[in-house]
Amino acid sequence: MDWEKDYKSKNMKVLCRDENCTVIKFEDRTGDGIMTMYSVFKGCHVAYNDFHMEQVSSVFEPSSGIFCVDHCREGRIEWKGKKNRYTYVSAGDMQVDCRENHTNDFFFPLSHYHGLTIIIDMEKTDHGVLKLMDDFTVDMNRLKEKFCPGESHFIMRAGAQIDRIFSELYDLPEKVRKTYIKIKIMELLLFLDNLEVPNTGDERGYYYKSQVEKIKEMVHLQTSDLSTWYTLEELSQKFSFPLTGMKQCFKGIYGCSMADYMKTYRMNAAAEMLLDTDKTIIEIASSVGYENPGKFSAAFKSKMGLTPSEYRKTVTK
Repeated sequence: MDWEKDYKSKNMKVLCRDENCTVIKFEDRTGDGIMTMYSVFKGCHVAYNDFHMEQVSSVFEPSSGIFCVDHCREGRIEWKGKKNRYTYVSAGDMQVDCRENHTNDFFFPLSHYHGLTIIIDMEKTDHGVLKLMDDFTVDMNRLKEKFCPGESHFIMRAGAQIDRIFSELYDLPEKVRKTYIKIKIMELLLFLDNLEVPNTGDERGYYYKSQVEKIKEMVHLQTSDLSTWYTLEELSQKFSFPLTGMKQCFKGIYGCSMADYMKTYRMNAAAEMLLDTDKTIIEIASSVGYENPGKFSAAFKSKMGLTPSEYRKTVTK
């Protein structure tokens, strides 16, 4: 797999590469991200993803059919599937996908995403390497048919089984990394081969493009002017989105309630102003929508663990 060819993007540059590893940096106005990719064996690669940005635009062009397993360690990632349906992978989740419905943009609802992707090029992989024992060989075509029927994908939500497999793949000593990854891939493939797939595939379902766009417009409206507050009822009416469905869709996309998301956003904005400006705490409170300094201080401490004045003194030391 040629990473520079397959992950073409105007916001991408290769930082370094050798025969075993390639490090790619993505950067735009919203932040940056690093993708570190290891060649494990012929046709099989592992990419460690660390992004602090809203989205990545790339033109991923796999040279042949591939089988991918994604694990989200922190944050969330949005995937666009068939018929403009969107699904979300959150912390601890595993996704199995063949990338046949890949789109150019990966969106990170929380502006950060950390995890890994195992990529198996089904035409280039040495299937003899996938022989786990004398009487068992992984059939990649069978796995693809099992988890990606009709170009769909499969999501298994966070749990002890997934954590047991993936937790050991992070923070590996460099001298044993490649060998250990090989062993864990064998374990993962054996796990997938014996996993029973429910008929529903993903118990949390999906959301349509029109729903996702409305929710993102709501977020843009609220984050563009933090001094203004909107009730859920006002937003429901303004965007013609039934209240119950709106709340469910928001949580499906961002992993929390709208109130909690906006509180966190306001406090992060306030934290930046405390460090980067000379504004008084009262002025900052007003800037993020709090006319009562006491309520602002309590809200800030609930998110940051320190009062605004403590935060300004402690973090700037």
